[in-house]
Amino acid sequence: MTRVLEGSLDGSGIRVGIAAARWNQAITDRLVDGAVHRLAELGAEVLVLRVPGALELPVASKSLAEAGYDAIVAIGTVIKGDTDHYDIVVRESARGLTRVSLDTGVPVANAILAVHDYEHAVERAGSGEANKGVEAAEAAVRMVTALRDLRNPGVGDIS
Repeated sequence: MTRVLEGSLDGSGIRVGIAAARWNQAITDRLVDGAVHRLAELGAEVLVLRVPGALELPVASKSLAEAGYDAIVAIGTVIKGDTDHYDIVVRESARGLTRVSLDTGVPVANAILAVHDYEHAVERAGSGEANKGVEAAEAAVRMVTALRDLRNPGVGDIS
């Protein structure tokens, strides 16, 4: 017998914490709005925790996981400038989010935009499915439901 688990978009009973950076707030607000709206459509409970920038997202995400949230959506926008700071922020924030997820067992969907110019960020923060906040919200719910199904023998059985 084979089991296939891919989660669902049923957010009923799921608590999702959104850790959102204030830096580049015009973009991050659009990502947060997309994620919050989509999570509401899916039936999830949502809390938004604002932090200064992308480097603070891992500790905020860990705090949300420790507070009992089922999944975390980390939202930020990092736009390349003339220094190496961009590379450090992108790399270290991603590394921190991965560590939080692995250390806590709580899925962390990374919606930190890492772009070379402002126009690219605007494109990824548009309306509908093009919004990376929406995409991360769906990934978070799918991960929670897939992991729950993994713990329930018989779910996903294929004869």
